[in-house]
Amino acid sequence: MLPSLFAERMKNMLGKEYEEFEKSYNEDSFQALRFNPLKGELSTFLDRTEFQLTPVPWSENGFYFQKEDCPGKHPYHEAGVYYIQEPSAQLPAELLQAEPGENILDLCSAPGGKATQIAGGMKGQGLLVCNEYVPSRAKILSENIERMGIRNALVLNETPEHLKNIFPGFFHRILVDAPCSGEGMFRKNEEACKEWSPENVKMCAERQDGILDAAAVMLMPGGRLVYSTCTFSEEEDEGSVQRFIKRHPDFKIKEQHRLWPHKIKGEGHFAAVLEKTGTAFPNPVPRSGFEKGISIKGEKEFLTFVKETVKTVPSEEEGVFVKFGNQLYLLPEGTPSLKGMKVLRPGLHLGTFLKNRFEPSHALALSLRKEEVLRSFELETVERARQYLAGNIFDADTEKGWYLITIDGYSLGWGKLAGGKMKNHYPKGLRK
Repeated sequence: MLPSLFAERMKNMLGKEYEEFEKSYNEDSFQALRFNPLKGELSTFLDRTEFQLTPVPWSENGFYFQKEDCPGKHPYHEAGVYYIQEPSAQLPAELLQAEPGENILDLCSAPGGKATQIAGGMKGQGLLVCNEYVPSRAKILSENIERMGIRNALVLNETPEHLKNIFPGFFHRILVDAPCSGEGMFRKNEEACKEWSPENVKMCAERQDGILDAAAVMLMPGGRLVYSTCTFSEEEDEGSVQRFIKRHPDFKIKEQHRLWPHKIKGEGHFAAVLEKTGTAFPNPVPRSGFEKGISIKGEKEFLTFVKETVKTVPSEEEGVFVKFGNQLYLLPEGTPSLKGMKVLRPGLHLGTFLKNRFEPSHALALSLRKEEVLRSFELETVERARQYLAGNIFDADTEKGWYLITIDGYSLGWGKLAGGKMKNHYPKGLRK
């Protein structure tokens, strides 16, 4: 049952269309996935998959799937080949039009669907800052960044107000997928329906104003800001945009979109594209300066691992190497100083220094393609891949060393061969 005050408001908004809108709540919701271009070519994935896929019209890599496909249970999911994402939720990141080499901020980023979509557009080049204020949700965001093999992302657990003091005029593009009253998700989420109230709508609108004001400070002149919600409330949608324009006359509205569940194959969504007047400057500098890092030339254990395992030796021109205790990370080039920020994931975790050796991380495995390593071990069937994901050891008769474990060429994790046995290095906490 829809809340009576909500239903009354929607009748006034939709008029004759309300009956069709209300009827849509008795229909099944649509399910979709989004292919991850960081893992390979879309055409290759479509040739390989047995899923029954049809394109999502507004998403370059989005596809509806059928319930019987169960993509969440397929090894491809653990390999980060795709992200399961509600169809309408794929629109805002498309509107952002992310480009390689830019500084981009996803300000309200958890659980990571839009951030990973942005990362695909960046093609591993530039700096992607993913922020989430709620610690438990930030942890999930970090896990999804890792699973999708993203190398150039920072995951922060900060308030927008703190970030605006660090990054004035720093970002080329910002996505604000704002916390909202969730009216567009009533069909999928009964809790959102139960928690709805006019007071909550008002509270969300006020909070959105503050988040947008912080985003305005962080966007450089000429930059693009995409604001989105999954609600129908004009107070949180067009109202938020109009109030923002009044407070910030240096912005103009480029386009606005409403997705209605009775008109499309998806849930309710709103998105607006805003542009800041002025000309972008080429080399923005964060107020705190840039992260300095270490020289990788002295890290012999890591360099030995690289020489024996991957085809290209990473250099300091590719990013900033940083050690936290015995952990080694590669931060994107142009990473701001991390001092004074709550950082959950500072770029790509490369691995751990142990006694006289270097052990590569699961994140590094997921960020690599088969053609980038010297040795890989292909699991020929889905069942064999599931055995690997469960922690099983395999017999193998080839040279010892680290192997990238793959299915259909997609990386699942590491294995280390010794004595004819492929030791399983899939993380114990992820095993199924």
